[in-house]
Order: sequence, then structure tokens, then C-alpha cells
Amino acid sequence: MKSLRSGDTLYQRNARRLLMPASNMKIVTLAAAAERLGWDYTYQTALFAAGTIADGTLRGDLVAVGSGDPSLTTAAGDALFAEWSDALKQAGIRTVAGRVIGDDDAFEDNGLGFGWSWDDLPDDYAAAVSALQFNENTVHVAIAPGPTPGDSAAVSVAPAGSGLTIVSSVTTSASGVPIAIRTHRLPGSMRLALTGTIAAGAPPAALAVSVDNPTLFFATALRGALIARGIDVRGAAIDIDDISDAPPHAGQPLATHRSPPLSTLALRLMKDSQNLYAETFLKTLSARAGAVPATEDGGRRDAAAALEPWGVGPDSLIQRDGSGLSRYDYVTADALVTILAHVAGDERLRGPFDASLPIAGRDGSLVNRMKGTRAEGNARAKTGSMSNVRGLSGYVTAASGEPLVFSILANNFDVPPPAITATEDAIVVRLAAFER
Repeated sequence: MKSLRSGDTLYQRNARRLLMPASNMKIVTLAAAAERLGWDYTYQTALFAAGTIADGTLRGDLVAVGSGDPSLTTAAGDALFAEWSDALKQAGIRTVAGRVIGDDDAFEDNGLGFGWSWDDLPDDYAAAVSALQFNENTVHVAIAPGPTPGDSAAVSVAPAGSGLTIVSSVTTSASGVPIAIRTHRLPGSMRLALTGTIAAGAPPAALAVSVDNPTLFFATALRGALIARGIDVRGAAIDIDDISDAPPHAGQPLATHRSPPLSTLALRLMKDSQNLYAETFLKTLSARAGAVPATEDGGRRDAAAALEPWGVGPDSLIQRDGSGLSRYDYVTADALVTILAHVAGDERLRGPFDASLPIAGRDGSLVNRMKGTRAEGNARAKTGSMSNVRGLSGYVTAASGEPLVFSILANNFDVPPPAITATEDAIVVRLAAFER
């Protein structure tokens, strides 16, 4: 814990010990992305016609080319696809004789982070990244109980086009029995197994699960939207990696889309701790450095190169993914304080970074913490949590008006996790009351 005014260290314990950071790793990723890409950086997604247009028909394929935009949720994607439908009509296209191809070649094919646990993969927080992404590469599964105990549960999935094959053995249990539903999907598999029970009379259970092929998900959603808006698409939606006859798509695109800037995307990353954004930003660092395709490994190298001049060396940071989901990530509390202090002192970086952090008692992952204390509305910090890991790093203003920076990391504890969280909060509240 340091003063941003004087640089004095107020307290430290095991400050240079490498510890797992969980989502505090997002501080590292965002700082490197802001430094290398700039807050105005945007992602472009473009639609090309690969073929000739005659008599209202594209005699060839439509090719959507992505660069990693993570922000095309269902609502944003629907708006984009409506614009693209209009662009096709303006170009005189009413029928597409060929396929809708998703070109994700800007990113490497492996969309999973290094060291991610295989049993996390069905869940939305472990969604693979791609150069083409739709709805954060997740679908929502609703599981409703049957009318009587022993009946099979009803399962529905939205939006359509995930490519997942749902195999459910979820049954209805007696009224009042706690819901117990598990998911299982192996890496590279489209088969999502659901097991467990849901009580009779209970409201539907809602699960957010990852898709296996984000590119195909995007292409399928695009194809469906075009058809719904009156474009006759004869061919299938397809991932460019699954065909050997991918057509060239040189020349001007039919339409392009720019994402919100990095400064806006950072809000979703940090306030809500969205892992997909972190992994996307890390690969984008590799793309900025000229790699084709962009890779996670290249992103890690570029992040390290960006942060080393700040005083964060390989002895204080071992980064294996962008989000902190990997248990192979290690960082020191001192390194996180160094990064946060550098950002606070850099006018180029400070404003959007500060705005992205959750505010104690007000929003994001801190919305229900430190309420009614001096830290409420004052402390701005990134949370981090997974099994036997808790972290909280950020800024708080002391009672004397002195700006402070702190990092608290806890690993391998044998007390209930809420006790660690309460201790983190108590430390930050004490800092908010500090005077000298």
C-alpha cells in the first residue's frame, strides 16, 4: 500500500511473493492494452461479396471478416445484421447463391486460455475467443421442471444457432428440494450434457453456457438474420477453417462495422469482470505487433514488453492468459501496485482506466461491498476470486485527502472465503479512514 502523493509505502507483507491473482490479472491486461493500443482503438468487422452480382443474385459467397470485436451481443448483433441486410439490398442483392462464411483468420484457432480447467469449459466465463464473436460466445439455457416428480425437465436454448447438441437427463424432484444441475462438455465437442434435478413448481433455472465454435455461431446468426429480413440465402453458414475452397474477397466490402473504443469496452471488462474481453485484448496486442494470426503467446510477450519499462519484470509477473482464469498466472502485489501507480501518474492512461474500475458500494463487482463506510463511493478496485484465491487491488482516498494505491492477494487459505472478503473490505475501509 502506497501513497500516490509521496510514494511512501504505508504497509507491505509478502509484497514480492508470486501469488495467483484470479481476475486481478485483468489490471495487467488492460494496462498493457491501453499503453499499446490506445483508448481510441476499435475493432472492425466487414462483409464482402465473393462473386459476381447479376439479376439480384450474388453468384458466390458472403464472407464476414472479423478482427475480434467482443461487443456484438444479441441486441447489438441484431442491429448490425439489420444494417448489413439493408447494405445487401442497396447493392442489388436479394439472393445469395452461395454460403455465409465466417473468416476468423485474424486470430489463431485455439480460443482457450493456457491452463484453463477442462471442467470450466461449458460455462460462460470460459468461453473461447475468436476473431468473429457473437453474444459473448454464449447461449442461455432455461430448464423448467415437469408437472410431477420423476418427469423429465424441459430445456430451451436462446439464441438459436449455437451448434450445441443438448443431451439432458435432468429430472423433476419433489417440491422444495434445492436445484442441483451440472453441465459437462469436453474440449472441441458440440455435445453439452445436463444432469441433475429441479424441484416441481420451481421457476426455470437459467444457465449461461459457452458455444464450441464462436465463428460458426456468428455466421449462423448472420445467415438467420439475413433470411428473416428477406434475403434468400441458399448455402449454409460455415467456418472458413472447415472448407478447402474459401473464395478470395479482395476489394471494397459491402459494409463495415466499428466497435466502441477500448475506453468503452474496458467498462464491461472491469466492472463486470468479463473474461472474454480480457482474452480478446491479449490476442489483439499480438495483432497490433503484426502477427497473423494473432496469438495468446504473442500477446503475452507484447504485454510483458509494455510493462517492463514501468518496473514490472519477469520476476514479478508470470502471465499465461488475459483474464486470470488460469491457475498458472502469478503476480506480486508489488507489481500490481506498480502498474496502478504508473497508470495514475500517466495522463494518457488514467481517466478511462479509473472509470472502468468497480466503485465500492455503487456498481460492478463491488456493488454490495463496503456500503455505509468511508470506502463507499470512494474506493475503486478490481476484484478477483476463484477456488482458494481472492484479490482486491485499486485506489482509495484517505480521510486526509491523500490518494492511496493498494493490492491485497490471498492464496491457499483454510478459512471460509467470505472471511477473506470481509478482511479485504476491512483493510480498504481502514485506509479510507487513514490520517497522518
